[in-house]
Amino acid sequence: MTAARLPWIVLPGLGETPEEFSQLATLLPTEDVRVLDPWRTPVTSAPAELLAATGSPAGRIGLIGHSIGGLAALRWALLHPDQVERLILVDTSLTTETGLPWFHPGTRGDQVMRWMLTTAGRFGLPTLAGPAARRLLVRLLSVADRDLLPKATARARYGTASSWLLFWRELTESWVLAREVGKLALTPVVPVVVLVATGGSSRFTAARWLAAQRRLADALGAELRVLADSAHLVHLDRPDAIAAAVTDSATTQPH
Repeated sequence: MTAARLPWIVLPGLGETPEEFSQLATLLPTEDVRVLDPWRTPVTSAPAELLAATGSPAGRIGLIGHSIGGLAALRWALLHPDQVERLILVDTSLTTETGLPWFHPGTRGDQVMRWMLTTAGRFGLPTLAGPAARRLLVRLLSVADRDLLPKATARARYGTASSWLLFWRELTESWVLAREVGKLALTPVVPVVVLVATGGSSRFTAARWLAAQRRLADALGAELRVLADSAHLVHLDRPDAIAAAVTDSATTQPH
């Protein structure tokens, strides 16, 4: 009888689509890769909701988290190590990234921002500027500058009236998530690989960023892999590095 494959759940970062992780899935044809759609289920949702949203079967899983998705994956592993077989953090956000308190969910500042973004949506600003803003961010946050989204998909994702409000909610909820994870004990609970991008636009803060990521890796007993030829959007610049972290035997150290 053939053993069941380990499901790998990918948790995207802020404003990222499941479609842009297609290269990773292509590089792992024998793996069961399931990418969360943040437009349907927020990355900051409870682990049980994330599991259900990706249609993953009951049992142990592998987690790949990029940026704020890394924080969500880390929380999952720390709270439910019995569910997580392996964890790959890809240029993950840190627990110190708690944002501005006066803009946290439910505050007056948050309410004002939501009103402004809702109004912008009603006037069609996301439709006019959303896809172009996406393209600019890909150019700034990647070395390869390869946007995998077809124009129609970019319009459907970033050009809707509610898209900017969705991104704002995702951002502010990630600050709450960072604070929550920061209260948890960072200890080695599952095998972890930490991928850190220091190339492209990331080079300007590379020393400080790498030092912080190294402290995180040390606390988790993780292997640290530095990607000097990648900027923050590692899944666009170096999807092969993520795929290697999945397949390498180095990720299967006992815990």
